Amino acid sequence: MYEPIRTKSVHTMAAAPQIPHRSREEELQIRLAGQLTALLTVTDELHALAVRAGSARARELDAAALAAAADRIAEQVARLSGGHYPLRAEPTDGGAASRVEALQQRARALAGNALAVATSRDDAAAMTLAAERLAAHSEPLPGLASASMAG
Repeated sequence: MYEPIRTKSVHTMAAAPQIPHRSREEELQIRLAGQLTALLTVTDELHALAVRAGSARARELDAAALAAAADRIAEQVARLSGGHYPLRAEPTDGGAASRVEALQQRARALAGNALAVATSRDDAAAMTLAAERLAAHSEPLPGLASASMAG
């Protein structure tokens, strides 16, 4: 009724020493760098919208705050990636002010994910940055909110 298995176990093959494996810490570091890189992309897009939107004063405040946040995010990604700064694409001109809310929601989600991974990793610098970005994207940007209503 029962015949013994004649082939090697799949589990035995997966544990073979010639296959490289990453530690949990390495996986969390890669995941955190990915979340922060995605947050950087959204932050750059919001920065581009802030530069094009609203009054001159609101544009300066939003653009300066978003540029500073993007630089801090890029520094954290570089720290997590062995000193390699992420490539930053120029935001497209197709970004309308009506996209602000969608970008804010995306940034909130990415900052929340980054905060969860940074907490798992016990990375104080990344936790602080992610928490700040989560709080910043939880309230509407003044210059962009008025532009999204108009456009």
